[in-house]
Amino acid sequence: MQLIPAIDLLDGRCVRLRHGDFEQVTFYDVDPAELARAYHQDGAEWLHVVDLAASRDGESADTRHLFELLDKAPQQVQTGGGVRSAADVEARLNAGAARVVVGSICALEPERFVSWLERFGPDRLVAALDVRLDRSGIPWPHAHGWTQSADRDLYDLLDELSRRGLRHLLCTDIGRDGDMSGPNGLLYQLLVARYPRIQLQASGGIGSLEDLIMARASGAAGAITGKALLEGVFTVEQAILYLEAAPWQAPIE
Repeated sequence: MQLIPAIDLLDGRCVRLRHGDFEQVTFYDVDPAELARAYHQDGAEWLHVVDLAASRDGESADTRHLFELLDKAPQQVQTGGGVRSAADVEARLNAGAARVVVGSICALEPERFVSWLERFGPDRLVAALDVRLDRSGIPWPHAHGWTQSADRDLYDLLDELSRRGLRHLLCTDIGRDGDMSGPNGLLYQLLVARYPRIQLQASGGIGSLEDLIMARASGAAGAITGKALLEGVFTVEQAILYLEAAPWQAPIE
């Protein structure tokens, strides 16, 4: 399993939001480009970057800071936040992004997202589906800052997207995002079993090295972690060494 450090950008600053709430923001006194270089030196081959300003402000967003980071980051970068058109995808790819992460459009306008898969190729796009579990445990994708629910559940949506070429999925349990309470390993295990051709990235809740082992046990191809690194719970180097040394854990019951 690949460790993917996350950097959330807001007006050029490195931040973390709790449960995606702009009213619950923590600012970190670190230069994003320096942080990217440090993560790379510690062994991270990929970086996940979210442009929160683009998510918040739409077409009026100042994306200069994102494109500066794409230019300076030494590792491969996948980036999302505010991707609303094919032109947005193309601009980020042309600026050096290896993959573009698409959230709201994927959840609410899957036909449009499929057209982008066909245009740019399945290796250049990541479907980012942020889900809330209902009382029956069924995950429902949410969009536009988690304020709007899709009209179909996660499994129904992924049945279609996987059939039409989706290769990379980033799934976040909204209830765990930014609070380091542990990943939803059971959900990820179910997704990996149901969609074996999709490379799953686990996101949300990772707060310890043991949580990384749980994500790996689910079968996830990658695990995204941001706050735990920024808070000094562990380093990229420690996480990579821990994953290499830890015995393989049995699937989650």
